[in-house]
Amino acid sequence: QVQLVESGGGLVQPGESLKLSCAASGFPFNTYAVNWFRQAPGKEREKVARVTAEGAMRDVLNSVKGRFTASRDNRKNMLFLQMNVLKPEDTGVYYCNVAYNLKTWWGPGTQVTVSS
Repeated sequence: QVQLVESGGGLVQPGESLKLSCAASGFPFNTYAVNWFRQAPGKEREKVARVTAEGAMRDVLNSVKGRFTASRDNRKNMLFLQMNVLKPEDTGVYYCNVAYNLKTWWGPGTQVTVSS
């Protein structure tokens, strides 16, 4: 059974940083691309970035380019999202996901709130 568990969210002030983590299990992590998504209150879920199996960051959301870095550790089955210079519009629930075995799997998400 695929499991994805996000952590690292919290309340921060504008301009500060946070690093999110996603622990993955139940599939061959080192051979699959994994994604970060987010959903702001009242808005649709949007993709933040994709990390290829080899660790390259792709499909980066325009509004986070230059501020967010997605990465992974294939030895530990972990996905990361380093978020710098956070803005109030980055507030939302952040999810990791993977398409595996003809199904899309999601974690429960972690809340990020950027507010002064």
